Amino acid sequence: MLSSRLSRSARIPRAVGPWHRLSCPRAAFLARLYSARPAQDGPVASETNRAEATKKRFWNDVGLEKRDSVYVVTLDKRPLKTPSGKVLALPENKSMMASLIAAEWDHQETLLKPHALPATSVTARAIDGLAEQETRSAVQEALLKYLDTDTICFYQDYPPQLERLQAEHWDPLLEWARKTYDVEINKAESILFCAQPEATKEKFRQVIAKFDQWQLAALERATYTTKSFIIGLALVTKHFTVEQAALAATVEVCSQIERWGEVEDSASLQTIAEIESDYLCSAHDVDYHDVRRQLGSAACLLSST
Repeated sequence: MLSSRLSRSARIPRAVGPWHRLSCPRAAFLARLYSARPAQDGPVASETNRAEATKKRFWNDVGLEKRDSVYVVTLDKRPLKTPSGKVLALPENKSMMASLIAAEWDHQETLLKPHALPATSVTARAIDGLAEQETRSAVQEALLKYLDTDTICFYQDYPPQLERLQAEHWDPLLEWARKTYDVEINKAESILFCAQPEATKEKFRQVIAKFDQWQLAALERATYTTKSFIIGLALVTKHFTVEQAALAATVEVCSQIERWGEVEDSASLQTIAEIESDYLCSAHDVDYHDVRRQLGSAACLLSST
């Protein structure tokens, strides 16, 4: 369903009317009730905040319009707004991201699924806070702290599947970062703290200081998702694809799946150990796809189409 609707929206850039009408008898009443409420303290009365509070679909139609030089997603003709109340507007070169956001809201049914709105949340983050220098500086420093605990700097020598995947996915990435930015990056063979040189942090500080609000929002999303500043940087600079970044971030998960096997039909399991293994692999599958979803939203934010 998502791919079919995205293919329809990908033909934009011209202004587009309602995407798809879904029956929602209470929508008009709720809209009037919502707009008639008096001003009060608390969160801004935006669609994103309302969705977060009610967890229910309150609109009939999702649209995508071009207003002046920006794209705006609309719910029943009203522009979608960020949690702080700003119109969630995207520049002309981000029509694909605008289409993806529209698809996210169009695919919400009776009950809202906040985890299914990653494109909306990362875009709102860029608009709400990362255009301001004070917030940008705070985010940059928070991201740099991840260097001391970066996932790909902590190696383990067991089991063999994990050793092989670390060498396959992490070694080339560390080598790329060292050569590209002319920095020293330490790696540890245990879970003990592994501090990175101050000169390395300063070099990366200079690099991300040049990022615009979209790049910084994408880096923040990718770093927090993968627990790795270096994987996030590789994605934002387009050294890595989403798939490569997801595989590097889930090396331990993939090694467990290699060791214990993919999810099997529970009816064929014979022992408690097999049932536990099936449950573990199933959880790993879910985690891997969520990582891909989050990284995909970050990569789409960087798209210039």
